[in-house]
Amino acid sequence: MHILLPGAWPEPEVAADLAPHLEARAPALVQCLRSVRPAPRSVACPPADTWCTAEEHWLLQATGYTPDGHISAGLGPLRLPAEAGVPGSEPIWLAELIHMAPSRDGAALLPARTLHITPDQAQALLESARAELQDHPMLDLQPTALASTWRVSWSEPVAIDCASPALVAASAVNDWWPQSPQARPWRRLVNALQMAWFEHPVNLARTRQGEPPINSLWLYGGGRRDQLRRPLPPDLHIDDRLGDFAMRQDWGGWLQALADMDKTLFGVPGQVPDHLTLCGRERHITLNIRPGWFSRLRPHNWSLWWSSR
Repeated sequence: MHILLPGAWPEPEVAADLAPHLEARAPALVQCLRSVRPAPRSVACPPADTWCTAEEHWLLQATGYTPDGHISAGLGPLRLPAEAGVPGSEPIWLAELIHMAPSRDGAALLPARTLHITPDQAQALLESARAELQDHPMLDLQPTALASTWRVSWSEPVAIDCASPALVAASAVNDWWPQSPQARPWRRLVNALQMAWFEHPVNLARTRQGEPPINSLWLYGGGRRDQLRRPLPPDLHIDDRLGDFAMRQDWGGWLQALADMDKTLFGVPGQVPDHLTLCGRERHITLNIRPGWFSRLRPHNWSLWWSSR
């Protein structure tokens, strides 16, 4: 089994303070870290270069994705299942339903996974969006197997640099908003949808229920399926219980979530992973776990790389 843990590798200045707590809160995980062979090597993936999160970068590298530009473009074919029937040579653009709110930095994005969007809500908003598309002939929107994600089709090829919505949610919209001339049709459509959805029945109902309105779309992707060289590992397990705590730098909550994870994921007899990937804000590291008498006799000093830069 290969376990991928977003938010599990804090920045060095924080990791050094957290390291002593891991022994008490996550003894089963620490035992895995001590069983690493050979010494692991980290991969730097600064968002300014990748335009995606560290875990997304690892996933795209695991598929052997060969980018033409930013690697984040590969999230289009990675997220849209092959059974969708899109030719391998055709760019795949996706739009995620989001909530955009004012912030000190201009605007903040809440991704779909935090909004609890129902299929009925997504369908009602899609019907509203299609009415707006009559004034935007360059664009079309189609539903996908994911209720909160639509496929975007263009009447002619476009080249737009787009960041992952997960990355934008961890930073600021203004840092990543597409500004190129080719993105103007998309910006015009988003502006129209924001006005049309302001008093849409879906959002009026969500507001009454104390839920953030679904008031915008975030465009990303643009890569092709033929740029994915191989499938993800069949035994891959992604556990995102630490991600939100790490993003908010809530290290007390992070330690509690880690303790819960240690019991249910690493503390189960016979469930020691073969590989473990820890992701931080701008880096990830994959560990080869080698449990057995040798690792207990000569345990790996995991704290050397845990707190390193």
